[in-house]
Amino acid sequence: MTDVVGEVAADRQSRAARDAKLIRKRYAVERRFRLYGIAGVIVALLALVVLIGSMAWRGHSAFIQSYVQLEFHLDAERLDPQGTRDVGLLQRADYGGLVRTAIRERFPEVKGRRDKRALSALISTGAADKLRKIVLEDADTIGTTVKIWVPLSDDADMFLKGYIDRNVPESERRLNDKQIAWLDQLEADGALEKRFNARFFASGDSREPELAGIRGAVAGSFFTLLVTLLLAFPMGVMTAIYLEEFAPKNRWTDLIEVNINNLAAVPSIVFGLLGLAVFLNFMNLPRSAPLVGGMVLALMTLPTIIISGRAALKAVPPSIREAALGVGASRTQAVTQHVLPLAMPGMLTGTIIGMAQALGETAPLLMIGMVAFIVDIPGGPTDPATVLPVQIFLWADSPERAFVERTAAATLVLLAFLVLMNAIAVVLRKKFERRW
Repeated sequence: MTDVVGEVAADRQSRAARDAKLIRKRYAVERRFRLYGIAGVIVALLALVVLIGSMAWRGHSAFIQSYVQLEFHLDAERLDPQGTRDVGLLQRADYGGLVRTAIRERFPEVKGRRDKRALSALISTGAADKLRKIVLEDADTIGTTVKIWVPLSDDADMFLKGYIDRNVPESERRLNDKQIAWLDQLEADGALEKRFNARFFASGDSREPELAGIRGAVAGSFFTLLVTLLLAFPMGVMTAIYLEEFAPKNRWTDLIEVNINNLAAVPSIVFGLLGLAVFLNFMNLPRSAPLVGGMVLALMTLPTIIISGRAALKAVPPSIREAALGVGASRTQAVTQHVLPLAMPGMLTGTIIGMAQALGETAPLLMIGMVAFIVDIPGGPTDPATVLPVQIFLWADSPERAFVERTAAATLVLLAFLVLMNAIAVVLRKKFERRW
């Protein structure tokens, strides 16, 4: 009897030890899994910090532009020899010659033709535009001498920002020794200054890096997203309502649901090919216009809005519908007056996320010609335009060093817009979300 009791006790102790070992092993697995998750989050955050940090390191200097102060004699013989003050003649006057004269008067010791060209190359072509603007705004300045700040060329700007090393051999840098000496003299005389680059936000694209800006691309993105929103949001919401609340459950609606889910995973360039074939080649709509870009992005965004809209409608408790129907409301009244207002925050969140996705798209817009070089600011959805991601793509392909910093700066602006749109979606969800 004593032996049996001892065996039972030993067996219990063995099972207890085995169970304790299994529990410890399970807890160890859970701890490792938790650590793996934390490590994954840390790696993702570090990658994000490295990405944004590298963009900020490369692009922060694009928000600063170097200027030089020069005296310009607005010679009446060169600008308005007849004294008519005709606007057309004043617009076509030789302002570039005035800029060259001003910088050469600043360095009268420069005599050779090659040296004079090298000296004039330090000044941006935007200086002539600034002089033209001054004369057109006030014709009485003709014949006077004005002292203004004008932008330096991209190479001079890069040198002053430290991207061109004066210690490397002259043959390996874009500025020669004489140009560097002239810049040093201007800096010693207090004629150089670095200012906030407002032109980067106020002007369109340009072949000259120091004159290039993102205003045209931002305006194109605005009109494109406006068309996308006006087309995709009502169509997506109505489709979600019909499929979730009114459509009969049969093989046709199942086929539609499968196709909508599949369209959400289709590569975006396929929508660009569709827009090229239908909107441009068949319907002959204007190429490189926000109207066509918005239509293409609306097709791409529709599945996201429909899926998020249906999820928001499913989240509304059936008791809301049953209560509305129980007091005599029709099916349409129950959906539009009771279910839809409660589901709208979720729909808006999905729409904003879809619009943020559309804002960052490039491939479908390249297919419909929105890769064109556009200088003018678009005034409407039918004007030729480009968008911010395509502008970044164009600048990234440019060989000038100054476009590298502008590419990074434009990427920072695009990331800021994307973060803002996602933050708005989070705020809307937190503010209007109701837990049942």
